[in-house]
Amino acid sequence: MTIPPEVYARRTNPPAFNVPGVVLALVVAVLVIYGVVSNLSDAAQSEIIVLFGLFPGRFTGVPGHPDLVFPGGFAGELFSLISYTFLHGSWTHVIVNSVWLLAFGSPVARRIGTLRFLLFYFACGIVGALLHVWLNAGSLVPVIGASAAISGMMGGAARFVFLADGPLGGLGGAAYSSSAPRAQASIGRALTDRRVLIFAGVWIGLNFLFGPTGITPTGENVSVAWEAHLGGFLAGLFFFGLFDPYRTSPSGGPGNVGYGEWSGRNKLP
Repeated sequence: MTIPPEVYARRTNPPAFNVPGVVLALVVAVLVIYGVVSNLSDAAQSEIIVLFGLFPGRFTGVPGHPDLVFPGGFAGELFSLISYTFLHGSWTHVIVNSVWLLAFGSPVARRIGTLRFLLFYFACGIVGALLHVWLNAGSLVPVIGASAAISGMMGGAARFVFLADGPLGGLGGAAYSSSAPRAQASIGRALTDRRVLIFAGVWIGLNFLFGPTGITPTGENVSVAWEAHLGGFLAGLFFFGLFDPYRTSPSGGPGNVGYGEWSGRNKLP
């Protein structure tokens, strides 16, 4: 059966604004949470940060303060590894993170699906948090924000966006088609792709440049948890394959598609 031209066009030309529901839900969640928290009293905001923010000292102890106890106990240690990603320090902070989440979370969510995306997103946030804790043992400076998890989405996206069937595959001279068989996003392939290495190098370099100094490209001086960013990005880059299983089509051809779609003789949507 031949696919009518209008159906083929609909399949190969996705809508310009096509944000997966799970990504949109996360963006709405962080915006609403900040909107609510920012309108509370200073004392209430401080209590929320102490309970839900990421404090390295909560995990490692604080030198000179052996009796210091954080609320929540062991459960607090566990949920703060995730809850810190929902808190932000300003409207600029939450809006910038939302834009980056839309940009890099959307292609990742479309590729691996809702459940895998959530597991991947929070796993990157946890790895970023643990690296920050390790490098800042004993610190009482809280870390808040979704940047580590979003950095993981950047690392994960780097594994496939430059492939021939990826959104930026055209940069390598290949024509992009959303109906093309999905190529395997192996770590070996990513680390030998010059575009991936340039992307990773620029991002890591910017974090080392602006992170320790706290000076942003806009000239604003803020505390940047660059260690968490780095941990999240590396987790996304190296562990993406665990959330993106490669499956051969039933026909034995390449990619995560059925024979009908691969050959063009698929059922109409």
